[in-house]
Amino acid sequence: MTPFLHGMARAVAETFDLPEPIVEVGSYQVAGQEQIAELRGLFPGKEYLGVDVRPGPGVDLVQDVQDMALPDCSVGTVLALSTLEHVPHFWKGLDEIRRVLRPGGALLLACPFYFHVHDYPSDYWRFTPMALEMLLEDYPSKIVGWQGPPTRPANVWALAFREGRGPIRPAEYTRYRSLMERYAREPLPWLRRLRYRIGRLLCGRRPFAPWLDREQWQARCLNREVIRRPSAASFWARQTCRRPR
Repeated sequence: MTPFLHGMARAVAETFDLPEPIVEVGSYQVAGQEQIAELRGLFPGKEYLGVDVRPGPGVDLVQDVQDMALPDCSVGTVLALSTLEHVPHFWKGLDEIRRVLRPGGALLLACPFYFHVHDYPSDYWRFTPMALEMLLEDYPSKIVGWQGPPTRPANVWALAFREGRGPIRPAEYTRYRSLMERYAREPLPWLRRLRYRIGRLLCGRRPFAPWLDREQWQARCLNREVIRRPSAASFWARQTCRRPR
């Protein structure tokens, strides 16, 4: 979990009235990340269940997302932030999530792309924005986003709704983008930013873009009625939002 992703989750929570119960998959709070990893406070008054494969802070129920004991269509929203890369058979986890989600339910997931190997308990996968779009093609309405430079995003995320909810409205998407601008922040300490800027002058921009651009983000809203499979060029060009440096 990163401050940027916590801000993204906050923007989603304040834009969409996500149905309950809310199940957070991968809810274990790693030491030192308790503040940014705490998501249940974003959903006050809603039934919330933290699930992970190991007991510990933030975990209410020990279960594996690849084989959950929750009944079919029993969950309103599933959160899986910085989790899917740790699931050995992630496709089984996605199938289980869809099984437990009821019609109209929501899935909010985020995965790293340009990020160091991190061992909680192991690190298996990386996903591109187009991979999330493909994996979630059965969800009629979705927002797919990515953080950082287009060719080396730090993180990718998606908010996807099952059938029965209706398309994401333009006003909702506009509010989501406005709140992303407010909350999705991860500024570099000034000394590191200075070092990277000096490095950029000496070596060119490309090696330092993943750090200097980590407060930039892009997103696209997809409703099934208007989905057209994009080319690689058009995928990166649409619905961009760049924070001034």
